[in-house]
Amino acid sequence: MDDAAQTEITWQVPPAHPVFDGHFPGRPIVPGVWILDQVVDAVRQWQGWTQEPMKLDSAKFFQPVGPGATLTFTLQKKASGSVAFKARQGGAVVASGQLAQGSSDQP
Repeated sequence: MDDAAQTEITWQVPPAHPVFDGHFPGRPIVPGVWILDQVVDAVRQWQGWTQEPMKLDSAKFFQPVGPGATLTFTLQKKASGSVAFKARQGGAVVASGQLAQGSSDQP
């Protein structure tokens, strides 16, 4: 497990991925759940949370992301043990939120 309090990971959205076939014709955008999936993978790799369930404490999406975009995920470990994230395209924040270890049915 990395003891650093913060890291950045870059993700290049594949421009010809099948997810764009129906999301949305004429103006394809990256589904928010796909962005969250990339964040979860990045947190698992960075923090070593391979077997533990995760819960999404919060997530906000501020603007659409298109095929071929480059996103930079900034992950920051909080004192509580949760991980806050921001996804940026260029200088603009396109999504943010927080993940924690544990299942969503736990208080």
